Amino acid sequence: MAKITFEVAQGNKFIILLSESNHMFKARGIAIDIDGTLTYMDRSLNCRAVDTLRKVKIPVVLATGNISCFARTAAKLIGVSDIAICENGGVIRFSYDGEDTVLGDKEKCLKAAELLKKYFDIEFLDAEYRKSEVCMRRNFSAGEARRILESEGMNQVKIVDSGFAYHIIDASVSKGNALRYISEKLGINVKDFAAIGDSENDIDLLRTAGCGIAVANSNDALKKEADIVLSEENGEGVIEALTMLGLI
Repeated sequence: MAKITFEVAQGNKFIILLSESNHMFKARGIAIDIDGTLTYMDRSLNCRAVDTLRKVKIPVVLATGNISCFARTAAKLIGVSDIAICENGGVIRFSYDGEDTVLGDKEKCLKAAELLKKYFDIEFLDAEYRKSEVCMRRNFSAGEARRILESEGMNQVKIVDSGFAYHIIDASVSKGNALRYISEKLGINVKDFAAIGDSENDIDLLRTAGCGIAVANSNDALKKEADIVLSEENGEGVIEALTMLGLI
C-alpha cells in the first residue's frame, strides 16, 4: 500500500491511498478490532465511532480476541454485519443465529497451559466459553513464557498479547488467516479489505488486508506494520480512518 499526501494552504491534509498496482485503493470490506480500537482503554465503547460505523455500506467484520458470544452480541449492538472473527481468529461467525466455525485446536493450547502452570501462577479467563484457545490474565512475563514453550519444543502454539490478556493459540491461527477465510466466503479479494487495530494480535490482520491502519494508541510493533498510523486514538481514530477511506 502506498499513500500520497497533499497539504493545502489551510493546513488540511488529503490522502490518496494507492494499491500495490498503483490504482486508487477502494475498500470493499473492513475488519476492525474491538478492545482498544473501538473502545477506550476502560473497554467502554466510543459511541461516536458506533454511530459512524452504522453509516458504512460495505461489510464490517469485527475482529476480536474475545469469545464468540461477546462478538455476536457486540456486532448486533453496534449495528454492523453479523460476521465476526473471535478468539484471535480461532473462531469465525457468519450469522447471529448460526454456528461457530472453529479453526483452532484447543487441546494443543491446554497442553501448553499445563506446562506454564509449573512456572507461573496462571489465572484463566473465560475458560468454559473458549473453543479454540486459552486466555490468561496478564500477570506474568509473556516473553519468559514464550521461551519456556520454545525450549520444550511446543512450536504448534504461540502466545499473543491483546493488551488486555495473554492468549495461547494454535500456531496456524491468526486474525489474518480468519480474514482470508471470510473473504473467500464473501467473494471479496482479501486485499480489498481495510483493517484497523491497536495491538500485537492485530499484526497479521493488518498484514493480510490491502490497507492496514493503526490507531494512535497502538503499540510500536503494530505501528511498524501499518500502512497508515492515525493521529487519533481508539474510536476517534476509527472515525478518522473511515473518513480517510471515503466510507462516510
